[in-house]
Amino acid sequence: MLKACPYCGRIHDSRYDCGKKPKARPKADTAAQRFRGSGAWKTKREQIRKRDKGLCQLCLRGYAGTQRQYEYDDLSVHHIVPIEEDYSRRLDDSNLILLCAYHHEVAEAGRVGRNLLKEIAESNNLSSGNAPG
Repeated sequence: MLKACPYCGRIHDSRYDCGKKPKARPKADTAAQRFRGSGAWKTKREQIRKRDKGLCQLCLRGYAGTQRQYEYDDLSVHHIVPIEEDYSRRLDDSNLILLCAYHHEVAEAGRVGRNLLKEIAESNNLSSGNAPG
């Protein structure tokens, strides 16, 4: 079957390799990537979601960019100190916080201080009855 090639712009058989298609780069096999697929991380991630009541902790506090105070959509658990920077803190409750996609991006870019995030995480640990650490 003839098709327009999205890579070279020519029309040729759909099975023909024109050589312009970018080669897929293999993903690096790092300890951090292996950890993100582990059962330990899945368990910890759920614990942090429960600890943080399923809400973005920056939206809850009205941090810049908040669309609604009780943001519960598109959330992820953020490592305040990245795994690649300090692997030993990957499961540390005081290094984990639940954030919406917007605030996660802001935190990843360093536009929100780690100290603020750590204070919130530690406060959540105390209020949930977990010891810091």
